[in-house]
Amino acid sequence: MRTALWAIILKELRQTFRDKRTAALLIVAPVIQLIVLGFAVNLEVDHVPTAIVDLDRTPESRRFADGLVAGETFEMKGNVDTGEEAIELIDHGKVCIAVVLPAGFERSLGDGLPTQVQLLVDGGDSNRAIIAQNAATAYTTQVGFRLAMDRAQQQAAALGVFVKRPALLQVQARILYNPTLNSHIYFVPGVGGTLLLVVTVIVTSMGLAREKEAGTMEQIMVTPMSPMVVILGKTLPYALIAFVDLGLVVAGGALIFKVPIRGQLWLIGLAGILYILTTLGIGLLISTVAKSQQQSFMLAFFFMMPAILLSGFMTPIANMPHWLQLVTHFNPVRHLIEVLRAVLLKAATFSDVAPQLVALGGLGITVFLLAVMAMQRQLK
Repeated sequence: MRTALWAIILKELRQTFRDKRTAALLIVAPVIQLIVLGFAVNLEVDHVPTAIVDLDRTPESRRFADGLVAGETFEMKGNVDTGEEAIELIDHGKVCIAVVLPAGFERSLGDGLPTQVQLLVDGGDSNRAIIAQNAATAYTTQVGFRLAMDRAQQQAAALGVFVKRPALLQVQARILYNPTLNSHIYFVPGVGGTLLLVVTVIVTSMGLAREKEAGTMEQIMVTPMSPMVVILGKTLPYALIAFVDLGLVVAGGALIFKVPIRGQLWLIGLAGILYILTTLGIGLLISTVAKSQQQSFMLAFFFMMPAILLSGFMTPIANMPHWLQLVTHFNPVRHLIEVLRAVLLKAATFSDVAPQLVALGGLGITVFLLAVMAMQRQLK
């Protein structure tokens, strides 16, 4: 049995790496995808294209506009004369936000009257729109408070009355695990779970479908080998490659994107083994249904897209509807990403990630046993 298993493993590895394109897909592509996705996925909002509509054209209105674009959040793209021109710039995607300063802006402030500043925001990119709107609102509130305090002190000085500045309540944030709020440090660990799907689900299912198309599956079925030997021989090479890819993702994230490695790597290895067991089982199940490589690819893609979207890789699971949050508990990608982020960023211990490991173990054993039973029926 050991000789037969070793022979199948060597045959599978030789057949896989004989095709340079497949070898590149398994080893080189994950590294390239890590680099591309790591740099591409970035939720930091800065240098937002901004237009100013200054209908007042006074020193106070210019001071307000200059202060708004002085930082890195907003980037001045030009001054326009009317709100209609600003909306046209937003329609053409040239600016994301336009700030309209009304006529009489300086006079209203000087008289202590309520003064409104209009924000025209492109809501097509909701994340950038919300952050830009909040930043502009915070700046306006700060300016308004400063002007109110200055006016109160001037009036008090005119009356010969001393006015003590009110105590301000300040928030001092201490950011843990990612002090610089670098989005790469958050997203790169999530890339690992998504990249392994290519190796374990797509390549595994297509490899077995290729055997069916080439007619070699019938030859394997008549050989004096047990179905379990055939299944292990077909899956162990891809499990080894996937485990190597997981190591490359962790090392690449640390070297290229400065993702910290604060926890114990053996926890990542254990989670990776359980995850690979699950996804290999899914690949085997797909291969039992698909009759061609094209069908196996489509079925694998049909699984991968929901798995990635429901993993918490891009959007927080807590923001999903409650019924959909329950569904994510059956998603192995979610549990691996949670382990990677917890171990790498928070130095999580075994007890911290035990629920995720138990979930991965349960899913892995269940799915792989179902796949083995389905494959055994085909091989008999």
